[in-house]
Amino acid sequence: MIGIVDYGMGNLFSVSKALERLGADYFITADKHKLLEADALILPGVGSFRDAMERLPVETIKEFAATGKPLLGICLGMQLLFEKSEENGITKGLGLLPGSVRRFPGRTKEGELYKVPHMGWNRLEFVKPTPLFKNLQEDYVYFVHSYYVNAENSDVLLAKANYHEQVSAVVGKDNVMGMQFHPEKSSRLGMALLDNFLQKAAERKAVR
Repeated sequence: MIGIVDYGMGNLFSVSKALERLGADYFITADKHKLLEADALILPGVGSFRDAMERLPVETIKEFAATGKPLLGICLGMQLLFEKSEENGITKGLGLLPGSVRRFPGRTKEGELYKVPHMGWNRLEFVKPTPLFKNLQEDYVYFVHSYYVNAENSDVLLAKANYHEQVSAVVGKDNVMGMQFHPEKSSRLGMALLDNFLQKAAERKAVR
């Protein structure tokens, strides 16, 4: 059973509909005890990093991650997995992955202005092998964000994209994973990535 964390700031409808299309059993809850009972957790997110951290069941998510069961952050949910964000002043994150979140400057090194937020389809470039990419090929996925993680020098970078800056598009370490884009809105590749996450959860459950 997949748990979707409801803390009042996630796109719960689109994520849950994607799981339904994949035939996955899931529940949506803010109940801390039920979240810990899930076989895997999805942490969605839309909005401000600081607001999210104020509403998030922080200790519950950290406790869940410590069990070794799969945890997936999507969009803002991915950013929350990191140590801190500069959005609305420096705010401490969950600290499950090393790195920080910064705003797109909106200006290239050459002085050219570009649009923020980053909104649209960009191609993924796989950096490291991971079960999330099993039987998949690089393709385009859908982004909507003004802040990004640059994990270029980190061992957690699994796939990247480019929007005037290098964007950490897929990250992960052990059982903690994140996708900056919206897999549930990213056509065939996005759904396949979600399906591979579900397979990882099923395999983890089978060996427990």
